[in-house]
Order: sequence, then C-alpha cells, then structure tokens
Amino acid sequence: MRTRVKICGITRVQDIQAAVAAGVDAIGLVFYPPSPRHVTLEQAQQLLQHIPAYVSVVGLFVNATAAEISTVLKSVALDVLQLHGDESPAHCQAIAQATGRRWYKALQVQADTDVLAEVQAYQAVGASAVLLDAWHPELKGGTGLQFDWSQFPKLDSALILAGGLQPENIQQAIAITQPYAVDVSGGVEAAKGIKDPLRIQQFMQGVQRGSAK
Repeated sequence: MRTRVKICGITRVQDIQAAVAAGVDAIGLVFYPPSPRHVTLEQAQQLLQHIPAYVSVVGLFVNATAAEISTVLKSVALDVLQLHGDESPAHCQAIAQATGRRWYKALQVQADTDVLAEVQAYQAVGASAVLLDAWHPELKGGTGLQFDWSQFPKLDSALILAGGLQPENIQQAIAITQPYAVDVSGGVEAAKGIKDPLRIQQFMQGVQRGSAK
C-alpha cells in the first residue's frame, strides 16, 4: 500500500490542481493567522470548489477554541481537523464533541519527548491519527526542520510523519519510519504558500519508491 500524502498550506487554486493531478490524498488549509500560509474563510470557500471527491480537506488550527473552529465549519466543509498547538487530550476531546469532526493531533518532537506515551494519550481520547513534527520554539509547523526519525515509534496505528520532508529525502524518510502518511508543506514550495508543481510530482514519485520497499 502506498504511503498516503497530505500537502499542507495550500493557498492557490493552481496548487490544488497540481496536487490532485499528482495523486495526493489530502489538502491542508491553514486557519492560523500568524502563518504565511493562512487562508481566510473566503479563500477557503473558493479553494474547496476545486477539491474533488475522494480528496480529503484538512483544516489546521493552533490553540483554537471549539467555538472558533465551529465558526469556520459553518462556512468551510472540512473533513478532518488537525490540532497543531498545545491542545491537551481533554481539549481535543472537547473540540471533537462540539464540532462532530474527526481529528488528529500534531506533536512537536524534542529529544526528551516520550513519543509513545504522548501518542497513546491522544489515541485514548479518539484521535484518528497522530502527526509527529519537528519542534520549534515559536513556529507551529512549516518550519522545514526535521526531528530524529529514530524516535518515530513502530505502532500498528495511524502515524503521520512531518517536518523537513522534501523530494530529496522522502524515500529515505518512509524507509526509516514506515508511516501511515506523510505531510509536506515547505518542501514542495517555490516560496511560502506558493507550491511548485514539479516538486509536488517529484515528491509523489519519491513516496511511490519509498512505499515499494
């Protein structure tokens, strides 16, 4: 089975078209104003018109309240929520109950992170997956940094690898971690929020090669 792929931080229709043509499984829209890849509700509504069936739409939120997320959902039909801040398991569970949406938690991995314990804590309250990303003191995702892939646990559950992925290293990354899915943003960009169709194609080719091992 090919490792599934999400391209996050999409801001333009042509980038959706390039991603869909390359065969991605999910598109990520960022609802976090400090991010250079942030989209407004109006932008998100326009982008959704170009995402076909069988391609999931993921909304990324950072420390948002259930009410704030519900406001977005009234205008934007997101399939899955990506909670990418400091949300506790209880907070995630409350958001899920308030919104009725599936969700997964993004964890920023540091050298002393007990990855297994963190993953299990969020799985216990209903996470559909757990995403492991590189830690940064200020930024939440899209940093271009990668963590020590040897920390990636081998679990029979949906784990997503993120952080510093690009066409040049994705085959090796999949071979080492064997994730359920991978999440890329800056690694396939020409500039922040501007995707490069060629790098998307090259990334997907690397995923295919890595998944075949």
